[in-house]
Amino acid sequence: MTGSDAATSHGDPADDPGALTLDSALRGVLGQGQATLLDKAFGMATVGDLLSHYPRRYARRGELTTLAALPLDEAVTVLAEVLSVTVKSPGSRLPGKKSPHRTEVIISDGRGMLSLTFFNQPWLSRTLRPGMRAMFSGKVTIFNKTRQLAHPDYEIVPGSDDPMDATISPEDAAEARLWADRPIPIYGATAAVTSWQIAKLIVKVLERLGPVEDPIPERMRRERGLLEHRDALLRIHRPTTDDDWNEARETLRFTEAFVLQCVLVQQHTEHRALRTRSRQPVPGGYLERFDATLPFALTVDQEITGAEILRDIALTAPMNRLVQGEVGSGKTVVALRAMLAVADSGGQAALLAPTEVLAGQHLRSIARILGPDLTAELMPTLLTGQLPVAERRKALLRTVSGQARIVIGTHALLSDTVGFFDLGLVVIDEQHRFGVDQREALRQKAELPPHVLVLTATPIPRTIAMTVFGDLDVSTIAVLPSGRPGIESFVVPLDEKPAWVVRVWQRVSEELALGRQCFVVCPAIAPKKLEQGEEIDFDATPMTTVEELNAELHRHPLLRDARIEPLHGAMTADEKDDTMRAFAAGDIQVLVATTVIEVGVDVPNASVMVVMDAHRFGVSQLHQLRGRVGRGGVPGLCLLVTAAPSGSPARDRIEAVANTLDGFVLAQVDLEQRQEGDVLGRFQSGGQSSLRLLRVATDGDIIADARTAARELIGGDPEMRTMPALRAAVRRRLDDSERAALSKG
Repeated sequence: MTGSDAATSHGDPADDPGALTLDSALRGVLGQGQATLLDKAFGMATVGDLLSHYPRRYARRGELTTLAALPLDEAVTVLAEVLSVTVKSPGSRLPGKKSPHRTEVIISDGRGMLSLTFFNQPWLSRTLRPGMRAMFSGKVTIFNKTRQLAHPDYEIVPGSDDPMDATISPEDAAEARLWADRPIPIYGATAAVTSWQIAKLIVKVLERLGPVEDPIPERMRRERGLLEHRDALLRIHRPTTDDDWNEARETLRFTEAFVLQCVLVQQHTEHRALRTRSRQPVPGGYLERFDATLPFALTVDQEITGAEILRDIALTAPMNRLVQGEVGSGKTVVALRAMLAVADSGGQAALLAPTEVLAGQHLRSIARILGPDLTAELMPTLLTGQLPVAERRKALLRTVSGQARIVIGTHALLSDTVGFFDLGLVVIDEQHRFGVDQREALRQKAELPPHVLVLTATPIPRTIAMTVFGDLDVSTIAVLPSGRPGIESFVVPLDEKPAWVVRVWQRVSEELALGRQCFVVCPAIAPKKLEQGEEIDFDATPMTTVEELNAELHRHPLLRDARIEPLHGAMTADEKDDTMRAFAAGDIQVLVATTVIEVGVDVPNASVMVVMDAHRFGVSQLHQLRGRVGRGGVPGLCLLVTAAPSGSPARDRIEAVANTLDGFVLAQVDLEQRQEGDVLGRFQSGGQSSLRLLRVATDGDIIADARTAARELIGGDPEMRTMPALRAAVRRRLDDSERAALSKG
């Protein structure tokens, strides 16, 4: 029986006028009850949704799950052998009350064991018997220092308790061996819907599945040796051999990449078809005057990126460019030159920053680098939610009249009360901090589509750039300005060397004695009070907090005379701004802060970065934080303090950061450790948008191939009018809200 036979053994659904399509509603196929369960658990509504819930892995009836590798506190499905079943009768705990029946089942993978506990099911001793094999689904927990599954669901593997008859015929024996070797699909499940329930529902659907139009053109499919789409679906869910599901995965992985790239190529093509105003610098204008007084030479990468931007904004198609660069690589100068070119054409530029601290610093640094004359003419203006009423009114007037050629602000820029005279350029700093609706709200303030420049100091691996930002043109600034003294990074391993924390504060005091300054970063503001947007398990080991450490350092014998102040998101805008100004001026020596100082904060005299509980931060976050020191003529020192044990994933992450300053290397490490994680957040507005089989960490070649194919196929037909099957696949891939989000960019 082939991989497709499993689904067609009850007759050919292709001849059935009532055969299912990928768009058939599940409620009409499975009934309202089961359809509702799948909708709540996975957001499934159609047959296509269910069939794109691919198996996570495959097991065999003779191959048991390695129990020792099961993760704690996660829902798992295991295939194991029953060793023993013990029923403990209820006993009396309190007068008039009895404890419930408890059935304890011990299962094994042949090496380790796992305890299962069931309550009030004494009949299990007749259902589950030693020697039997079954699949068990539940959450792994620790009870009395023993790993267990509490009250799991289970499904007995058919035939596992029946020894093979010695008189069986050779033909039947061969068929039995094939059956025993057939892969068992294991699906991602929930407490309400088990893996085997999903498998049974999928079989039910496959038995009625009619013809499936292929989104991959036949020539493209033949060139790559891919299966037809319907055959791939059958083989991945009902494989007879490992070759079945391996070939199916190859086909479906490319299909997923291709459909996604078609969406991005379509959006890029449609965006380039829009029309806007050309923005070009003029002889003797703002840009030429700025370049003539620039006190340093641009790096090669800055010059190349600047030329790409000036070329883009000179066109009548709106620019949509992403500039990625290392911390301190000079992205702000590149963006400022673009703002001046727009100002030369009579337009305005808006710079959207994620925090008030960063917006205020942008204003000060732009005014400083422009110099007094250009600042007076361009009138860079700050607009944040915390401005006093009089200052806000003045800023709004400057913006709407066009007097302010450069407007810098936070989310306050998106307010309906903010209007522009001629918005020609939108600059988004740290784009991952903003949603597409927020970016679109700012773009809508322009009479014509503005040019858009997106900045990120989080280096992006090539595959992420192709997958998430495939509709943007990408520039990279990898070379740091010359003269930077560099940063040394060290792990302070409290698990093995708890006394080393004493040396941390000694080093800080030594730097202060040299007239330098220090950042100390904590993961939380106060006990059980996180910085906005942070998610940390409070039941885990205690965290170092800003409030507690700030008080402790004031009492420290080496630091009690130092000027130490806190900085965190719970402070008012004025308090944060005053604190940052005082730190930048050198009036504060040690700043004990949360991640509000992660991006953009520029204090050249700061030489030390101490990150407490470094294991609670991601690779990119640690790299960003480290970039706050070593920015002037003072060498940087980064001390990553952690209690994570040697060999743990968290410790490996910290060691990786300490071992290299190359953000692009660390971005790849981060991607491999987290997989896609929230880096694909752009496609996460609905339940149908997460990647299924495609993995951007490992499938770069597939994504690049799919991108080339998509450009060739739909570059001249962005609406895909001649490719209805592909158009339908794109529609299924993205719901209406996601398509709207993508169109906003």
